[in-house]
Amino acid sequence: MKLVLITGTSRGIGKATAVKFLKEGWKVIGTSTTGKSGIKHPEYKTLKLDLSQKQSITNFVSQVYELKVKIDVLVNNAGIILNWENEMIATQVLRDTLEVNLIGTIDLTQKLIPLISDGGHVINISSAAGSLNEVDRLGDYSGTYQISKVGLNMYSRVLAVSLKSRKITVSSLDPGWVKTDMGGDDAPGLPNEPAEEIFNLANSRVDSGYFWKKGKKRSW
Repeated sequence: MKLVLITGTSRGIGKATAVKFLKEGWKVIGTSTTGKSGIKHPEYKTLKLDLSQKQSITNFVSQVYELKVKIDVLVNNAGIILNWENEMIATQVLRDTLEVNLIGTIDLTQKLIPLISDGGHVINISSAAGSLNEVDRLGDYSGTYQISKVGLNMYSRVLAVSLKSRKITVSSLDPGWVKTDMGGDDAPGLPNEPAEEIFNLANSRVDSGYFWKKGKKRSW
C-alpha cells in the first residue's frame, strides 16, 4: 500500500485530498497545528505540525522517522494568508507568512527527503498568486502571500534539479479559487476538485519542475 504525507489536513483542500487518497486505497499521514482532524479511517494518522515553529518541524519529522515508513508522495498543502492588502508590504507580516508558506515548508521537505521513495513525487500547492506573469491582474491580492508563493514555485524548480538523480518528480500546482477558509464563500470551486487534480498529478508520469493547473502546464 502506497503512502502519502499531506500537510494541513484538518480542513479545506488538504482534508479533501486526504479523503481522496484514502478512498483510492492509500495510507495517509496528515498534519494539523492541533494534532487533531475530523477524518476517521484505519489507514489515516494525524500528527501535530506548526510550520512556523522550527522545533515543531523537528519533532514532527522525528515522529515520522519513528514510524519507519517510506513516503511515495509528499503534498505540501499547508499555508496561510495574513492580510489582503497589496499597497504596503508590512515586514513582520511578510516574515510570518514566509515562515509557514516557504521557510517552514522547505525545512520540512528537506528533512523528509531521505524518506521519499526513489521515483516518488513532491507536490507543492501554490496559487495563481505565485505567477509572475499574472501579478497585474490579481489586483488587491495580498503582496506578502504572492511573494511567498513565487518563492515556493522557485523551490519546486530548484528541488526538481537536486532530486533528478533519484527520479523524484517535483511539481507546483495551482488549485484555482476554491471555497475554503482562505478562499471564502464566493469562490467558484469546491475542495474536492483540486483534490482530484492532486491525486491525478501524483499518479501521472509528468515532467519534473513544472507548474500545473487542471492537468496542464501553466505559465510561471
